[in-house]
Amino acid sequence: MKQYDFLVIGAGIFGISAALELCKAGHSVCVLNPSLEPDPLAAGTDISKVVRMEYGSDEEYMDMTRESMEIWRVWNELFGETFYHEGFYILLSAKALDTEEDTYEKLSYQNVIKRGISLEKIGNEEFKSRFPAYNPTAFVEGAFNKQGGYVESGRVVHRLNLYAHEIGIEIIAEEVESIWIENNQAYGAVTVKGNKISAAHTIVCAGNFTPLLVPDLKPYMRITGHPVFHLKPTHPELYQMERFPVFAADIANTGWYGFPLHPIEKVVKLAKHGIGLELDPSKDERKVYDADIQELREFLSFAFPDLANDPIVYTRRCCYTDTLDGHFWIDQHPEIKALSVGSGGSGHGMKMGPVVGQIIAAVAQGNDHKWAARYRWRDLNEATAQMEEARYLQKRNLSQ
Repeated sequence: MKQYDFLVIGAGIFGISAALELCKAGHSVCVLNPSLEPDPLAAGTDISKVVRMEYGSDEEYMDMTRESMEIWRVWNELFGETFYHEGFYILLSAKALDTEEDTYEKLSYQNVIKRGISLEKIGNEEFKSRFPAYNPTAFVEGAFNKQGGYVESGRVVHRLNLYAHEIGIEIIAEEVESIWIENNQAYGAVTVKGNKISAAHTIVCAGNFTPLLVPDLKPYMRITGHPVFHLKPTHPELYQMERFPVFAADIANTGWYGFPLHPIEKVVKLAKHGIGLELDPSKDERKVYDADIQELREFLSFAFPDLANDPIVYTRRCCYTDTLDGHFWIDQHPEIKALSVGSGGSGHGMKMGPVVGQIIAAVAQGNDHKWAARYRWRDLNEATAQMEEARYLQKRNLSQ
């Protein structure tokens, strides 16, 4: 039986970027995924994900995203194709950005500027002239950042998988049944076909299925589903990137964010970053309900009235792998040798995927990383606060 240095379970952005880092370090690497194509139910298998450095008071996430942006640009150049679309991101606020309150928008604005990045304040008059799809009275101000935008997440993950194969990473299309563990040591994985894949070290980057494969994580993780909508605009000219940038619409108080007209799909995507519905990823239907659609229509009538009655051509319920504190989970297992975990995207991991892959690879090799400490194995409980400040939660935890 062939033995790899590292077996990575899961070929999403965390798994494939970690595999690339391990291969770069000279290791033999195998990636195990249910198919050679991105899983249609995976959170990252989507037409777009926001890339923003605006993280309120959380400067570590801001710096992680900024470094990830550099890698997204490198990958655009490497593949000769634009997967990361940059230059248009706006943080919309229902309050002035110089309010006395420490709002998410105000702190984001201040911390981006503190890094020497130029932001443009947008007020009501600019909304009318530059962004005609907006209701100019819906937001008091916006902070326009040219370092940010979106990544075509499903397409880039697929391309990264092809690239991994090109540079010698073996990708096996089989579903994992369980981690192969004997005497508190991992030896690889057993597939649903009964095959054993052997490795000196196993890394679980299985997204929603991580706590199923590593049951010790079940107390610390929840799988929550969030509504996503694609609309076919009646007036597509209003939703080009220059006139309708990637936006967060007073997101900490509404949950809503969205994207310009997609260059391939020709739809406008909107989604809600909130509490979601707790789901079993192996059993439950990932359905968007009438109540979700009603909330969308009400939001559009208020913020972007031209879209309010346009047809919804696609919906999905995107499943987050939520940690109770909203931070990633990257560590070697404290009791099972040769087993690591890289998961817990909590609905905001794609933008930082390239850097998260670096952290996962470093930790799995037993090396330090400047950002690893916060994401180590830790004790959480139902009272643990969710720390990702852009997320709309009436209370700051998932037990609402």
